[in-house]
Amino acid sequence: MRASVFAPLRFRDFRLLWLGLMVSNLGTWIQFTANGFYVSQLAGSPARAALYLGILGGARAVPVILLSPVAGVVADTFPRRRVLFATNVAMSLAALALAVLAAVHHLTLLALILISAFNAAANAFDSPVRQSWTPFLVERPFLGNAIGLTSVAFNAPAVIGPAIAGLLIVWLGVAPAFLLNAILTLAVVVAILMMSPSPPPVAARVPMYESIRAGLAFLRGHAILRWIMLTFTLTAVLVRPYSQLIPAFVVNTLHGNAQTLGWAVAAAGVGGFAGALITAAFAGRERRSTQWVWAGACMSAGVCALGFIWNVHATIPVFFTIGLGTLAYLGASNTLIQTLSPDDVRGRAVSVYTMIAVGVVPAGSLFLGAIASLIGLHLTFAIAGGVSLIAVLAVYVFHGVIRTV
Repeated sequence: MRASVFAPLRFRDFRLLWLGLMVSNLGTWIQFTANGFYVSQLAGSPARAALYLGILGGARAVPVILLSPVAGVVADTFPRRRVLFATNVAMSLAALALAVLAAVHHLTLLALILISAFNAAANAFDSPVRQSWTPFLVERPFLGNAIGLTSVAFNAPAVIGPAIAGLLIVWLGVAPAFLLNAILTLAVVVAILMMSPSPPPVAARVPMYESIRAGLAFLRGHAILRWIMLTFTLTAVLVRPYSQLIPAFVVNTLHGNAQTLGWAVAAAGVGGFAGALITAAFAGRERRSTQWVWAGACMSAGVCALGFIWNVHATIPVFFTIGLGTLAYLGASNTLIQTLSPDDVRGRAVSVYTMIAVGVVPAGSLFLGAIASLIGLHLTFAIAGGVSLIAVLAVYVFHGVIRTV
């Protein structure tokens, strides 16, 4: 692998933030697995588990969808360092609230929904601010590699986080898993305190509505990004929600336990780690659209394949494949958005990406969860993955302008 993959780590502030994210995201994956297992156990049946997980995903989606346009304006007009400090403290407190309620046996589905919605609101501001700060932390030639490494920071912990969560749940219960996430999230807070102040905003202060409208107009008018974002939205509804439904599929449909759920999520995480490394390695090369299309096809085909698997152990390589395709697809889409967007509108462009990635995906899980409660997860995965595969290939084949980047 080329040495330039890790070149962004030479820049002190990026290195600090990256290390903080590595530690914090370990807690994120632990909590993600604990959340899914807790809800699946609370539901008691496959249909109800899919529906409950869909409702929880919807609760995460609403704040992101509502707040992401505002968050994009904040990213372009306010000091990013201060915003990130506030968002990460808020997410740590949310995890602490989950731990306390679980420890005293008062963590109801309603409480989990409300706290997850609060955490999603904080994340709605965190993601566009953090991602739009990246171009200022590294030199421009290393931006694509930095985006890939940021994906690595999210997915490398997925290799061990779910397995740790499975062991914690078996030995101690879900409360310690939530508490550990609250502690680990503070790693980003420490990193931010050690970093240099963020540069002054480059966008002029204009009324909020006008600023949001200008960002959306930029994406809609861009010959390449409008198709990237359209396809990104479709896959967010049809295939990427698979991750929200893994607990229902493994625990309730395939009759696995906490440990098999941990290994299943970890397999997707290992694949995601590989996909993130691919993004970091090939970000600086020409024809990024080639990575975009094969990654989207790999992700969609993998989800379709889940519809034909009835053995929990056979899902492991498929989850690996989906994870690889998903993160390579996210990385390629993110790289295209950031490299094709000028500095003064990048935060708003990334906020739309975040709204889809963080907001529409949970809404998609509500959609797929509701369908799965009627026709089953197997048929739902088969149809959704097949439709997404056709859509990705069609956009790439019939819109040649995408193949020029």
